[in-house]
Amino acid sequence: MKKGQLRTGIVESLKFPNKAVVRLAPLTAEEEKTEYCTIKGALPGQRVALVITKVRSGKGEGRLKEILELSPLERGRDSKEGCQHFGVCGGCTYMSLPYEESLKIKEQQVHALLEPVLQKQQTPCMFEPIKPSPVCFGYRNKMEFTFGDAVKDGPLALGMHKKGSFYDIVTVDGCRIVDEDYRRILAGTLDFFAQKELPFFHRLTHQGYLRHLLVRKAFHTGEILAALVTTTQTACALEEWKDMLLALPLTGKFAGILHIENDSVADVVKSDRTEILYGQDYFYEQLLGLQFKVSTFSFFQTNTCGAEVLYQTARDYVGSLLDAEGKPHSVVYDLYSGTGTIAQLMAPVAKKVIGVEIVEEAVEAARENAALNGLDNCTFIAGDVLKVLDGIEEKPDFIILDPPRDGVHPKALKKIIDYGVDRLVYISCKPTSLARDLEGFLEGGYVVERCAVVDQFPWTGNVETICCLRRIK
Repeated sequence: MKKGQLRTGIVESLKFPNKAVVRLAPLTAEEEKTEYCTIKGALPGQRVALVITKVRSGKGEGRLKEILELSPLERGRDSKEGCQHFGVCGGCTYMSLPYEESLKIKEQQVHALLEPVLQKQQTPCMFEPIKPSPVCFGYRNKMEFTFGDAVKDGPLALGMHKKGSFYDIVTVDGCRIVDEDYRRILAGTLDFFAQKELPFFHRLTHQGYLRHLLVRKAFHTGEILAALVTTTQTACALEEWKDMLLALPLTGKFAGILHIENDSVADVVKSDRTEILYGQDYFYEQLLGLQFKVSTFSFFQTNTCGAEVLYQTARDYVGSLLDAEGKPHSVVYDLYSGTGTIAQLMAPVAKKVIGVEIVEEAVEAARENAALNGLDNCTFIAGDVLKVLDGIEEKPDFIILDPPRDGVHPKALKKIIDYGVDRLVYISCKPTSLARDLEGFLEGGYVVERCAVVDQFPWTGNVETICCLRRIK
């Protein structure tokens, strides 16, 4: 195995996140040594051609060149159960597999990461079967589509980045992870601006007008927010675009239509100035009996039904926080609380819930939502968990962690362990970070009692994992 070689092989397994382990075919009939290489973008059982890009200590990394044979697990690429954009769009990973097979892959990946950690504890952990999303098609409640072209100097496109490309855009007017309303809003917007012949914002030259189309839709209430993101380099009357959207035959209804100006050179969806063309810049959504105000840039789980499974699991793991007389007596910390969803779910059974979140806009939304739900025992603090903990007077009886992808800062982890709470719940969107942090908890005297994988993001390589930990010393 040498750098630059063109090799073939069979994908034997997948490691998180989406790293395919390929058993390479021998170069000669006499070769006895079995060689392995990791690549991205392949599925178990596929026969692939690849180029070796790195060899170190006998381990190889490569770049997928071609899929020579489909996996026996896959549906045909022209299957009506799949997506017409799969393989070209860079969004989904497992769309060519039956949903049950994608669940098995995700479950196996998390098991492989956590088992070496869990084997170090004396008591066994109850690893529950993966919890599927109640809805696996049309589940997303937020999409950020990008304007561009599929080929250099080609016609205007609106959709997702082409697989493996930073510049090329695929028009995903048949995307399966959103419902028909999204597809009609996308197609209508693309047709409208293609007729206007307005230029898109080139991410290399930083010239152009059209940047993004942001669409949010509440799963339970059906309310829709649509926001066109542009630069200020061209003036355009957007009343016609607004009227076109309002005339579309949709199952949901528009709560607001917005125009957002963004002159940043970075390829991010942000606002320098926002104009409301119709309605308002927020809608309301329901989650496990609570109501939440969701604005243009509010953080809210992108799979509403999946979030209900995740948060119900968290509530089950927390168990009863009531005293012997059935009254709330516990102080609960909700660290990395976002817009306070978990805090508000815990509030009815807690004496007080204290949420800590670094994003100030999310903290304001959390306070507003708590008031909306009539919860007066929730306090939300804006700041870094590492810095804020020392200033909170009330000590916790229970802690819930839902950190960002990189996990908990090591110094913050030590402070959390030093509180010495009997039990805590850790929710993670990146199992590699979770495995690292669990090592710290085990060293600090905790064991993992229960663990479950929740598929919040069907067809993609992402997954949520939730653990319940108990202090033993």
